[in-house]
Amino acid sequence: MAKQVQKDRPLAQNRKASHDYYILDTIEAGIALTGTEIKSVRAGRINLKDGFAQIKNGEAWLMNVHISEYTQGNRFNHDPLRNRKLLLHKKQIMRLAEETSGKGITLVPLKVYLKNGFAKVLLGIAQGKHNYDKRETIKRRDQEREIRRTLKNYG
Repeated sequence: MAKQVQKDRPLAQNRKASHDYYILDTIEAGIALTGTEIKSVRAGRINLKDGFAQIKNGEAWLMNVHISEYTQGNRFNHDPLRNRKLLLHKKQIMRLAEETSGKGITLVPLKVYLKNGFAKVLLGIAQGKHNYDKRETIKRRDQEREIRRTLKNYG
């Protein structure tokens, strides 16, 4: 019996991104990976915590994303923090460059998943939050949780 793969199951998620940024829009991009990198990604050994994307010379690059070395990779292993090229159409890259040219706007990787056997990254066009915005978000989340708890007890 063939093994069924759950579609778009995230291999890695950047949960801190929604806390630190307002996500204005999202875009899906492919990642150019080497052989040992894709094996590590499939094993879920990827960390998006401090990652970001940048547009340089008409190309999109994923920076500061840690993909651990593959354990059976021997001398062919990769550098865990190397910059990886994002696979996007030229029009998409130009649109991203235009949108991120504004002050305080950046590209943040939100999650990495497999789609039809290929590694994809969901990039968020994000604007940074101030500390008071973060506190307001936490307060609102706690209030909603309290309301749900109260309704659950009476329902």
